[in-house]
Amino acid sequence: MNDPRWDRLLLNATLATFADDTPYGLIRHGAIALHHGRITWVGRQDELPDAPDALAATVESLDGALVTPGLIDCHTHLVFGGNRAHEFELRLNGASYEDIARAGGGIASSVNATRAASEQQLFEQSLPRARALLADGVTTLEIKSGYGLELDSERRMLRVARRLGRELSITVRTSFLGLHALPPEYKDRRDEYVALVCDDMLPTLAAEGLVDAVDAFCEGIGFSREETRRVFERARQLGLPVKLHAEQLSDLGGAALVAEYGGLSADHLEHLSEAGIAAMAQAGTVAVLLPGAFYALRETQLPPVAALREQRVPIAIATDCNPGTSPLLSLRLAAGMACTLFRLSPEEALRGVTVNAARALGQRDRGTLAAGQRADLVVWNARQPAELCYWIGGGLARRVYVAGEPVSRRKPPNRSTSAA
Repeated sequence: MNDPRWDRLLLNATLATFADDTPYGLIRHGAIALHHGRITWVGRQDELPDAPDALAATVESLDGALVTPGLIDCHTHLVFGGNRAHEFELRLNGASYEDIARAGGGIASSVNATRAASEQQLFEQSLPRARALLADGVTTLEIKSGYGLELDSERRMLRVARRLGRELSITVRTSFLGLHALPPEYKDRRDEYVALVCDDMLPTLAAEGLVDAVDAFCEGIGFSREETRRVFERARQLGLPVKLHAEQLSDLGGAALVAEYGGLSADHLEHLSEAGIAAMAQAGTVAVLLPGAFYALRETQLPPVAALREQRVPIAIATDCNPGTSPLLSLRLAAGMACTLFRLSPEEALRGVTVNAARALGQRDRGTLAAGQRADLVVWNARQPAELCYWIGGGLARRVYVAGEPVSRRKPPNRSTSAA
């Protein structure tokens, strides 16, 4: 064949494009063309401009299989040392999240384990978690720092996050979460620690190219609105977008605060108020719901999904993969949990792990199957979109494409450049 127009053409597909307001953006008997890492044509197969064999170097029939955009996990704490399985037992025996945190467990426990781990150890512990998400269809992944709480440990976490992206050839977006918890050495010096985060840690790590966004934990056991505002002001000076853990355990007005700064997202939101919803709607801030943490903590206060819908606030779903309150390694399962626990429809949940999750990361070049978008997509062992939320567990991803290439066929990274 001479000079094919496209690198790859997938035929006989059921395409959930999420590219318009029709249900799932569904195209049956569809075809999708990939070229130079981008989607170049999407539509019904009978609308192809020429005979398929003349159009692409590689042509494959999918026999009606479902194809979606690559999934996007827009909120994780995937890099950490150790685990907190013992706290799972404590919670089952009646201890609350706050009880465990105030007794030196919770985030502080993970801080100790992360500080004690070398960069290589953190990488080796985190790589299987990232691989599990990739095998489940995740092609873009956000990873937060926040278990180091001092410069060198935070740097190690963020360097490992970057290295994971190179190792797996996926997109990893990093969020600096210095205001995650008060480190023990600053127990009686809160103001000094906040100043350290704003004036030293954040600008240093940003200058090293390790920070894509800035996050904070605005909560009674975390940081106040005023402390959060200080780090947001520093982020603004550095030209970095912000996001926020907000209204998980109480309503401190964090959602309205992050919206004030044009934030990418406000996450958790079980105690979100009408004022917070209105502020998010006006700012275009995405609501990221985290059903894994809701489930693990056995919470009963549901996020105000109906009000978010009414105000047309985009809803995203993420795993919140972390060692203490959401040891969840399947974004597809998170989407199913959002349906069961939060009463989202399967379409809402799947838009929440594709197009709306992309928006929560400021990544407008992915999340839909449309011409010009990055060619990250998943072929599933399924024929209708609702199956992705319906099946509880199990491996449904038949093949994952990253930038137009099947993951198993992508060239391994240069080891000399991936060693961090």
